[in-house]
Amino acid sequence: MSLNTNRKTIISVIGLGYVGLPIALAFSKKYPVVGFDINEGRINRMKSGQDPSGEIDFADFPDADIQFTANAEDLRKANFHIVAVPTPIDEHTMPDLGPLLAATLTVAESLKHGDFVVFESTTYPGCTEEDCVPILEQVSGLKLGRDFKVGFSPERINPGDKEHTLKNVVKVVSGNDPEALETISEVYGSIVEAGLFKASSIKVAEAAKIIENTQRDINIALMNEVSMICDKLSINTYEVLEAAGTKWNFLKFSPGLVGGHCIGVDPYYLTYKAKALGHDPKVILAGRYTNDQMPGYIAKKVVQKMVKQGKSPADARVLMLGVTFKEGVSDVRNSKVAELVHELMAYSLSVDVVDPFADAAELQEDYGISLSKEPSGVYDAIVLAVAHKTFLSFTNDTLRGWANFPSLLVDIKGRYGKKAEGFEYWSL
Repeated sequence: MSLNTNRKTIISVIGLGYVGLPIALAFSKKYPVVGFDINEGRINRMKSGQDPSGEIDFADFPDADIQFTANAEDLRKANFHIVAVPTPIDEHTMPDLGPLLAATLTVAESLKHGDFVVFESTTYPGCTEEDCVPILEQVSGLKLGRDFKVGFSPERINPGDKEHTLKNVVKVVSGNDPEALETISEVYGSIVEAGLFKASSIKVAEAAKIIENTQRDINIALMNEVSMICDKLSINTYEVLEAAGTKWNFLKFSPGLVGGHCIGVDPYYLTYKAKALGHDPKVILAGRYTNDQMPGYIAKKVVQKMVKQGKSPADARVLMLGVTFKEGVSDVRNSKVAELVHELMAYSLSVDVVDPFADAAELQEDYGISLSKEPSGVYDAIVLAVAHKTFLSFTNDTLRGWANFPSLLVDIKGRYGKKAEGFEYWSL
């Protein structure tokens, strides 16, 4: 069963977030594309050439052969479906497959003989074949292999990164059989210039994706624990890392807050599957525990240092520079900085949050945190939480102008060391 034998390839992309929209636009330069999302507000903005995530420029929209729609009936036009919806966790750190299974159901209702379905959403090994394929078969009445094909090609989109884009990062592809793999490779190969890696199975591709972020999570957790030890030794963590980094095979990771919808989420999909198979993933969960406790750890250090300065937390003000989950992006989902703000507020501290990228309404709705347009008055502590370029351009004089001395400069990102004159300085 070949996609291109009797008909023109028409691609649908289900889910037009920070992953799906770049995929849809890239394919629209080669094929007609149906871009589907259940959020009509987002669809309307994309129709006018706006990326709701703020990642893609207006110039990328005009020449795109793409139909943006919130009408699932339009998916019937396509014969190559790409699912790129979020795969979050719930309040108990369990995988939330709701969006993925709902998207699979939507595709199943439009699935035709000869169609291909490729999943890009990060999930645990086995999910595509064990959870998604049964829905496709039951709803469509079609049979995998005989009537349609599936594959898994994990997304590697990095928000805020203009260098490692879809076309110049090696794409892992897989299929339910050799014929599916070849067709899926042909389609993705038409837009990915860096080349493809053909995984031997869908499970291998699923596992490869999930350990990419698990590896980073564990290494950052190690750096966070090293930071705690360095603090007890009264030495600077970043100076230690600089010295260690002179060895040729030292892996260069830094301590920090691990938020967002990848590194802080994906390991839980792997640990869920591991436990279902009877394995206790101690190392992975230890890393998750370390990283999840960092907002509380930092808040406690801030309060302890303020008290030593003779200040009462109930009367103190804190300036939080940045609240998005990483620099250069507007996304506040799963922001550990927001958790840090709440931790500080729990000590009765007054916190002003400034971030040129964050959306005030979204921050208020998601976390109940108000966003200030700019600093106001003086502060007993200034916290660099996100290394936005705007914040890195601040001089010592700028920072001192916002300080109620004696004042604390908390440098979570390790970028303000040379600007700390006059402050009590603390960093991870």
